Amino acid sequence: MGVWALFAQGDLITKLVTALLLLMSVASWVVILWKTWLLRRAGGDVGRSTAAFWQSATVDEARQRVAAFDREVLVLPLIAAIKTQAPQTLASAGDRSQQLTRVLRDALHGVLRKLQFGQVLLATVGSTAPFVGLLGTVWGIYHALIGISGAGQITIDKVAGPVGEALIMTAAGLAVAIPAVLAYNVLGRFVGSIEADLEGFARDIRELMASHPGERSPHP
Repeated sequence: MGVWALFAQGDLITKLVTALLLLMSVASWVVILWKTWLLRRAGGDVGRSTAAFWQSATVDEARQRVAAFDREVLVLPLIAAIKTQAPQTLASAGDRSQQLTRVLRDALHGVLRKLQFGQVLLATVGSTAPFVGLLGTVWGIYHALIGISGAGQITIDKVAGPVGEALIMTAAGLAVAIPAVLAYNVLGRFVGSIEADLEGFARDIRELMASHPGERSPHP
């Protein structure tokens, strides 16, 4: 008896659990593949973009050069933030360093949300899928025991079949959870590395613009 036969012969709860596990698996794999592609591009683009920035003579030139490398738009928001002006508002209060800290922090948070998107889903699938599968197992064993009790004579084939079908749910839950947990940990390390590069770049340009308001980067 295959998985499809198990789904077709199951009751409403069994079908709902199976459908939920399938949905969780598809969603997690979509996120895994998309984030792998995103982080692979972003890791190289951030390095090339920051290098292009420091090789530029002005912020305007840097923005044009970085646009050729920053395909995921992770560095450009930080460069645009240092050009932001907020006259006659509380946002313009304080010295130049404080204003730069504020606008760069807001821009950095927006960029980091893009990098971290999908991590919550992977963590949720990894932590809940085994319990969803266990629910299907418990429910299947419950119905198997009811069927056995009504059969009169108990034989090994009557026990092994229904219980084995119920245990498939546990295996399905683990099959959904394990890739999600592994991807969460592996992709999280790449996200953390890119975040550290972006935070360091934001700190460097804040110090640069606070000490060189004329927008020209210092030449060695």
